[in-house]
Amino acid sequence: MNRSAYIVIPVYNEGPVIRGVVKGVLNHFSNVVCVNDGSKDNSASEVSETNAILVNHPINLGQGAALQTGLEYALQDPEAEYFVTYDADGQHQLSDVLKMLKLIKEEDIDIVLGSRFLGRAENISLLKKIILKAAVKFSNKTSGLKLTDAHNGLRVFNRHVAENLHIQNPDFSHASEIIETIAQKKFKYKEVPVTITYTEYSKTKGQSIFNAINMGLDILFDRLIK
Repeated sequence: MNRSAYIVIPVYNEGPVIRGVVKGVLNHFSNVVCVNDGSKDNSASEVSETNAILVNHPINLGQGAALQTGLEYALQDPEAEYFVTYDADGQHQLSDVLKMLKLIKEEDIDIVLGSRFLGRAENISLLKKIILKAAVKFSNKTSGLKLTDAHNGLRVFNRHVAENLHIQNPDFSHASEIIETIAQKKFKYKEVPVTITYTEYSKTKGQSIFNAINMGLDILFDRLIK
């Protein structure tokens, strides 16, 4: 059982699947923080049926805000060395998390980013794939990084990164904000192939494909006003 890593899962109206997702993670990790982001369904009670830590937002603040809350909770543990951001809808694979943790422990890296385009994106629509790849090109131009997948929710990073992440964008544009922070702070990063599985549930529940464009525009606007 891995005790030096904290898995942070933002949760918003994931009642049908969240208990199964959390139990799967708990099979490998003892420190799992679920941030219930003002869900209107039974997400909180489903998490309460597991051994995960439950932190509640009284209202919906967005995934970025939920991640920041989870990281701040985890950082209170002085023994926490590694932090993992993990989606609640079952798209990620625990085998990828274990692989990424092994890499960050063995190499001189601050943050490991999952890439579905180096790996596999199962059941992804052609339109979503085109838009996400366009968003990657835009993100690379604005950040100066060289990535193949700019908005993958699966990340593993060390305590130094966690202490320097101050996510301001509450919604899905936090992904671009994290990339911008990597560039500004000159964190050592590496992408690895991962598998993202788009189930019927996740495709129905998931974010709009056009959010990828909005993320990039948010970063562009931030650059213009600085």
